[in-house]
Amino acid sequence: MSSEKLTVQSFDTVTDEELMLMSSQNPELRFERNANGILETMPPTGGISGNREAKAGAYLFNWVESQDLGEVFSASTGFRLANTAVRSPDAAFVAKGRLPADWDKQEDKFINSAPDFVIEIRSKNDSLEKLKAKMAEYIANSVRLGWLIDGKNQQAFVYRQDGSITQYPATAILSGEDIVPGFTLPLAKLL
Repeated sequence: MSSEKLTVQSFDTVTDEELMLMSSQNPELRFERNANGILETMPPTGGISGNREAKAGAYLFNWVESQDLGEVFSASTGFRLANTAVRSPDAAFVAKGRLPADWDKQEDKFINSAPDFVIEIRSKNDSLEKLKAKMAEYIANSVRLGWLIDGKNQQAFVYRQDGSITQYPATAILSGEDIVPGFTLPLAKLL
């Protein structure tokens, strides 16, 4: 380990700066921080999960760009939620005019705002219960719509700001509802 590497004495709590530094020094890993300041590490995904994450982001990006609705972010983007957690959804959308004014000038800072819409893709090693808790956290922290794609069980869960959760089968066509107007996607494309 070189002297330039960050040495964390305790994993009890991790600051934004430490989290950003660890992320930049370990690009092969994804880190998040929960609301208690505790570091959470996600190992790299396998080919199928990585492919589905890329597809979700691409479908979302193409629609948002074609309609000039706002900005789309990849899984490498950290969003600092109101509860102080830093989360990195597999794909995220923020509506036009909702990003902090200087978001595009702070390369080494997390976005200090919740996305409007998130997509999480369950990988082989992900706990469904943990992902459901993460989705609930997103909604509790101002995310307006979230899709949890569960390829293992060939289903999706859609979380809404009103607290409703709908489970859909593999044959469903998911909708961006009024959060990403006009955006629809056959669930089968992400399974």
